[in-house]
Amino acid sequence: MRAVVIHESLTGNTEKAAEFMVARLAEAGVEAVSCPTTAVDYQALAAADLVIIGSWTDGLFLFGQKPGRAARIAQLPYLTGKRAAVYCTYAIETGRTLPKLEELVRGLGADVVGGMAIRRNRLAEGAEEFVDRLLGVVAA
Repeated sequence: MRAVVIHESLTGNTEKAAEFMVARLAEAGVEAVSCPTTAVDYQALAAADLVIIGSWTDGLFLFGQKPGRAARIAQLPYLTGKRAAVYCTYAIETGRTLPKLEELVRGLGADVVGGMAIRRNRLAEGAEEFVDRLLGVVAA
């Protein structure tokens, strides 16, 4: 299996989570690469069996949360026929960030098989848990 992790990162936390995911996928025998929304590896995307898309949580402390720079994610190529998963990183609260991100990725034609919010002070643990969950779903 091949995977690509595409991330939109503001402070580096979402990118770090993506790197942890790639490492965990590699441990599981999955060929994986990570890239930002501004420099998508189109060859890896075309070959991917699983596309993971992540964003940071933008908005006020307790309301109005949404995927950060969602317009960049909306400009990704169509993912018709691809299985996808989404994640968001956050500090305090995610609000509806994850459902909004799922909707955005479904709008690109992907079959969204899961999602997870990862707290910024637990990036490694969250990324590992997310990948383990995903591998259980896509292997079934």
